[in-house]
Amino acid sequence: MNKNLKFTLNGTAVRFRMDREYTLLWVLRNQFGLTGTKYGCGIGYCGACTVLIDREPVRACTVPVSEVEGKKVVTIEGLAVNGEPHLLQKAFMEHDALQCGYCTPGMILTAYGLLDKNPDPTHEEIIQGMDDNLCRCGSHTRVIRAIQSAAKELKGGKKL
Repeated sequence: MNKNLKFTLNGTAVRFRMDREYTLLWVLRNQFGLTGTKYGCGIGYCGACTVLIDREPVRACTVPVSEVEGKKVVTIEGLAVNGEPHLLQKAFMEHDALQCGYCTPGMILTAYGLLDKNPDPTHEEIIQGMDDNLCRCGSHTRVIRAIQSAAKELKGGKKL
């Protein structure tokens, strides 16, 4: 059943009419053209569709869009400010923490959630925090280095 929905998407208030049971993943991709949020497994297992809802990493493929009513949603496109990549986006580029890049948006947003809760994680805490994001290309060690690099910048006074 179609209903009016409103939430904040990448810093902008949005309002639209849609079936409230569509998943957030498909609304982001099809309604808003935000294709950085990827379809991976469709069951919340791989992490390719990870977005932030009220600063918390969430699998968009499992979330009915009705659940974001009144909340703040951030996609990979929303991390950059005035065209300047976010410190995590920069760290992933600097450490070549990607190969095909398909999982990268979900990895970055999961890392954001990890660093938001723990700005100085140990190597093991990074591994544990990223464990549910799959990368078939095998860039895991570079992902860990990128997150460690971003954590060092946070220690130096940069904001997440």
